[in-house]
Amino acid sequence: MQEQTRTWEPSWPCAVGRMLRQQRRGARDPSYRIDDATGTHWRGIRTPEGAATLSIRQGPRGEVQAAAWGPGTRWALDSVPSLLGAHDDPSTFEPRHPLLVEASRRHPHVRFGASGLVMQALIPSIIEQKVTGQEAFAGYRALVMRYGDHAPGPAQQLRLWVPPDAATVRMIPSWAWLEMHIDHARSRAIVTAARVAEALERHDGPADLDRRLCSLPGIGAWTSAEVRSRALGDPDAVSFGDYHVAKDVGWAMTGEEFDDRQLAEFLEPWRPQRNRAVVLIMLAKGGRPRHGARMAPRTHLPGRTPGR
Repeated sequence: MQEQTRTWEPSWPCAVGRMLRQQRRGARDPSYRIDDATGTHWRGIRTPEGAATLSIRQGPRGEVQAAAWGPGTRWALDSVPSLLGAHDDPSTFEPRHPLLVEASRRHPHVRFGASGLVMQALIPSIIEQKVTGQEAFAGYRALVMRYGDHAPGPAQQLRLWVPPDAATVRMIPSWAWLEMHIDHARSRAIVTAARVAEALERHDGPADLDRRLCSLPGIGAWTSAEVRSRALGDPDAVSFGDYHVAKDVGWAMTGEEFDDRQLAEFLEPWRPQRNRAVVLIMLAKGGRPRHGARMAPRTHLPGRTPGR
């Protein structure tokens, strides 16, 4: 399978690895590999033109060196600048608060990358609803390796996978979802979304995609924000409903944890870049101290116990 390449020079000091990791779903994501020896990031993606393997690494002068294989090669290479944040403009952000002024000065190039792939962002986001990260990443890994495809080109040697397409997802039986420890509520939301995948991919920007997503059963503000952030690079996509975000922002700014209502009120002055404010706050102050035991993974199979 023929390799095609492109070299792209960002107009800012682009942190390639950090930008690409925005798309990763856990350290063992089967559609994402990192070659530590060369610093190359490998992704298996399902583009509108077909499956593709995309490899990206940063050159010695900051240039981006990309290569791709498979039917979706052209689309994958064309997507590289957007994936790395070229269409996000942090210069229009107004800090308005001393902490954010300092954070913006220290981190002037915070950007959101856009994969352009709604379903590839949506399915793992639904799987991550209201469960531990460990459980969610394991469920997504099982889904991709059971129903996805081997990534084209040399990525087969890396055991890289391309996530399943919407048609395949629609045909997965209910018992199979349970075997992957994905309960009925989440699997039903995934299958429902897969039935209207083409309509979701034809969105007309963040607001329209948010409306379309939130009209589907089992998808709310948190899932929509997770998708818009990764697929569209939406700097306003705050993950309301997240277990940590409101509490962390409140602790960082006031020493007291916020709830979602307080978070929304606090962030309103930064609309339409509220999530850029959240990211800068976390870069400046970090999350609140964690206390107590972590949530234990659950099981969705009758007669099974966690960890067995």
